[in-house]
Amino acid sequence: MDTTIHPTDMSPADQQRFAQFLMSKHYRPLAGGALDNFIPQMWSARILEALRKALVFSQPQVVNHDYEGDIQAAGDTVKINSIGDPTIFDYTKNTDMPSPETLDDSQKTLLIDAAKAFNFQVDDIDKAQQQPKVMDYALGRAGYRMADTTDQYVAGKMIQANENVLYSTTSPLLPVPQSGSTGVYEMLVDLSVLLDEQNVPTDGRWVVIPPWIHGMLVKDQRFVSYAAVDVLYNRQVGEAAGFSVLTSNNVPQIAAPSGASDTNNRYGIIAGHQMGFSFADQINSVEAYRPQNRFGDAVKGLHLFGGAVIRPEAIATAFVVSS
Repeated sequence: MDTTIHPTDMSPADQQRFAQFLMSKHYRPLAGGALDNFIPQMWSARILEALRKALVFSQPQVVNHDYEGDIQAAGDTVKINSIGDPTIFDYTKNTDMPSPETLDDSQKTLLIDAAKAFNFQVDDIDKAQQQPKVMDYALGRAGYRMADTTDQYVAGKMIQANENVLYSTTSPLLPVPQSGSTGVYEMLVDLSVLLDEQNVPTDGRWVVIPPWIHGMLVKDQRFVSYAAVDVLYNRQVGEAAGFSVLTSNNVPQIAAPSGASDTNNRYGIIAGHQMGFSFADQINSVEAYRPQNRFGDAVKGLHLFGGAVIRPEAIATAFVVSS
């Protein structure tokens, strides 16, 4: 009796586990170059793997996925419920306590408002000349490009949190590598103090800086470089002022406002804790097909995501400008 189980006969959950197992064994979706054995869950896992390895602002250590839920389509919403803190009172022996209080509650909505797609084809001639690795490489690049778009989205949402702000777009800091009131390291210390004043946990704090700020930090002996150490975060380059320091070219840039003394773009240096921002995403659909008017293999995919600042007190921003 034939006991072979084809992946398409599995449940969606088992297909996903099977895909993750194959990925752990370094199996690649198009090892034979044919679409006959196309397994959407495995291709989704491949793309998601590439995406997650490239994320900075939207990686799981920077944002939380606590309310991810089941994403089916753009426009889906995730309800986030929260309650207020209970009142602490003095207890007196042999005396009745006050009646239990009703805690204030509130609800926020995380909207899946972003839908990004890719659609590419590899000509049969190219595939024959370059071997099937070209399709696998293209899938990896699709994941990387989606990660870049996702990070820009999250950074754009984070910069809107305005509870803890250092300097302004009108009067940004012009940082220098040396210690002092305008030193880069001192700026990070000031961001840390803002979070301290909001009782944000010290464990797990992060800050994302552009490469030119990182270049200044490297010149400061107080900066702990992680150049040769395995780290928790993608693009983590070290530690400073209680932060895990990450670099990204997607640090938000804001045009100089009218009336400013210069016209250089302002950079929004964002620091925070995972509790501050909630993010949900899913590779919702991946399909392989043969284009009608081409001899080649094509793949198209859809990435759905959304995010929101849930606790603005856990995010801090400093506006700086480059000379």
